[in-house]
Amino acid sequence: MNITRENKDALNAVVTVAIEKEDYASKVEKILTDYRKTANIPGFRKGHVPMGMVKKQYGKAILIDEVNKLIQEGLNKYLTEEKLDVLGQPLPKMQDDIDWEADNFAFEFELGLAPEFDVDLKVKKITNYKIVADNKLIDGQVENIQKQYGKLIALNEVAKDSEITGVYKNEAEGIENSVTLTLDKFKGKATQKKFVGSKVGDVITLKTKGLYEDDHELMHALKIEHDKAHGLDIEVTFEITEINKREPADLDQELFDKLFGKDVVKSVTELKDKIKEDAEKQFVQQSDQKLLNDITEYLVANTKFDLPAEFLTKWMQSAGENPMDDATAKEEYQKSEKSLRYQLIEAKLMEANSVKVDFEDVKESAKSMIKVQMAQFGQMNPTDKELDDIAARVLSNQDEVKRLSEQVVSQKLLNLYKEKATVKTKELTYDKFVKEVYGDK
Repeated sequence: MNITRENKDALNAVVTVAIEKEDYASKVEKILTDYRKTANIPGFRKGHVPMGMVKKQYGKAILIDEVNKLIQEGLNKYLTEEKLDVLGQPLPKMQDDIDWEADNFAFEFELGLAPEFDVDLKVKKITNYKIVADNKLIDGQVENIQKQYGKLIALNEVAKDSEITGVYKNEAEGIENSVTLTLDKFKGKATQKKFVGSKVGDVITLKTKGLYEDDHELMHALKIEHDKAHGLDIEVTFEITEINKREPADLDQELFDKLFGKDVVKSVTELKDKIKEDAEKQFVQQSDQKLLNDITEYLVANTKFDLPAEFLTKWMQSAGENPMDDATAKEEYQKSEKSLRYQLIEAKLMEANSVKVDFEDVKESAKSMIKVQMAQFGQMNPTDKELDDIAARVLSNQDEVKRLSEQVVSQKLLNLYKEKATVKTKELTYDKFVKEVYGDK
């Protein structure tokens, strides 16, 4: 076997795989001999079928199979030995009918080559946000905790601060959903006035348009589809089934122990410190994700290199389960080009900065995730054995391994960006962060 390459340009090449009779003849002969021993052909005893008949019946199929195996093995070996950084997989060039009666064969394959480029981490106009929990947020959290763990006191009629349970209905639209709500969730004061003074059993008619500040609230309240909720303009009834007032829980040791475990928090000051600490941990995750997204977008937009677009479009046509026509393949390539560019940039950054991900990294990431999840269910101090056993089960799922590996890569790249990228740090409250990054909503 002889493999040669002709570079068409910096991004495209053609590889020719030449196969001679000596490469396959002995293998084909052995397989035919084995077939002869087991062939069941009418008129002949097993093992006594003439070789000529075996060759006539099976020879071409076996030859094609062996030649294809040789091609695949030869190409894989060649790409590895030559250290070629290819995109997609080699594409066979169309050939007219192959003469399988010949002794020697030659097959051509198109290659798409990865571009050569450098990545500059001197990014511009990228902000790393440091989000702090202010007193307003902390006091709000304290209030929410008191409400959540407070006592419910039944009321005879609705007041402004009541918790109201009832059923939304609209027979024509098939709506019937029980919810518990507070009046501050409604958009207009007029709606709130309809409820104040009402009693259990009263039915209130409401218009859905403008009922809540956010149509997503309406979606959950009526238990309807997302698209249906947007702009929905119908009448619904709300039958009150229960009216309560929530008496805030006392900020005492019993509540602190219920929230954080025995004696972890011993005062209101410590409670607020703990809320601030936990909130800012969550904020770090948000600001990190924002930084990662911003630098990713910047690198994709500002790292210039060409791709073998024509080759990749052709490869996408044939790589999927269902063949695509030319127009569909071009469209799919355009959709995936940005993602492909970032994959190449990511690989370049990891290689240039010796960023590696091994199984231990993935395992530790899995254990950290499990520890957080267990803490949410009150298991604050799991043993190493418990974590290892659960991690082993998680890592037996290849999809989970892939997902966790991607998370580890993202975290290591984030650390790299923080170390080497030129970013400015800006400290602000969570409300101001949301307003600056996402707008008023």
